[in-house]
Amino acid sequence: MSKKQSNLGKNPNLKWLLIVIALIILLAIPGYSWMKEGNRMRAQRQKSILSPVIMVPGSSATTERFNELVNQLNRDTPTKHSVLKINVSTKGVLSYSGSIDKNDNEPFIIVGFQNNKDGYSNIKKQAGWLDQAFYDLTQNYRFNNFKAFGHSNGGLIWTYWLEHYYSTYSDEITMKRLMTVGTPYNFSEGNASHRTQMLEDFIKDRNRIPKDLVVYSLSGGKNYESDGIVPEASVAAGKYIFQNRVKNFTAMIVTGEEADHSDLPQNEQVVQVIEQHLLNPVKPKNNPNQANQNKDKNNGRKDQN
Repeated sequence: MSKKQSNLGKNPNLKWLLIVIALIILLAIPGYSWMKEGNRMRAQRQKSILSPVIMVPGSSATTERFNELVNQLNRDTPTKHSVLKINVSTKGVLSYSGSIDKNDNEPFIIVGFQNNKDGYSNIKKQAGWLDQAFYDLTQNYRFNNFKAFGHSNGGLIWTYWLEHYYSTYSDEITMKRLMTVGTPYNFSEGNASHRTQMLEDFIKDRNRIPKDLVVYSLSGGKNYESDGIVPEASVAAGKYIFQNRVKNFTAMIVTGEEADHSDLPQNEQVVQVIEQHLLNPVKPKNNPNQANQNKDKNNGRKDQN
């Protein structure tokens, strides 16, 4: 028996100390690798120029709900937006279709649900499913900001998600703008003094909504009272949630043709508002010929002087 083995045999504390040190080293190696990978992912996210528009349809609607809206936006905007669709099952299983183009910095991502029924209890579930899809997106695409769009109950789902899930991501990911269209913040109640439980809850938790958020709430004016389905007073109740809480809250009423509730996403006025206020402004491309023309004009002015 060697002197070293003899010492270990005589001193059991030393033996256990060596075992503990070995375990610490073994645990530290994966911990260091995990920390290194986390830092790399954060660096990728900080450098990312991806800024998706994430859309959520209303009750009884699928991920196909915004097809016409997307087609109109892609006809009007010089930069075409690719489309990724995610359907979430009642068990939280995500089914993807479409893709995000490599050179597209502002893709449209549409999240729909197998259970797309109405009701406050379902909206809570749908917000949880939205969060599952959102988490998966953050792991796959590393964006540091996004814009949100919700039609009808889609706006309610986003509002609940903001108040109950967004804080998990807010240190690294910013929701820049939220646009809701025909969203019944007080369900079918046409009297703002009669608040549903959902509206009461939204108001109670409004302090969880980020202060730097910009919110647009659009309602349809088929007549003076509603868009044919949602009372105008119910849409207007959104002010009790967002006004004097977020950076900017703007309410707009869309009138004229296609101001019905179901027509609002493809309404020309709504499309224009999306282009002007939800999407990032299009930067003009540098045109060397135009630059030379401007230079010649400036030289001409100097010569005249």
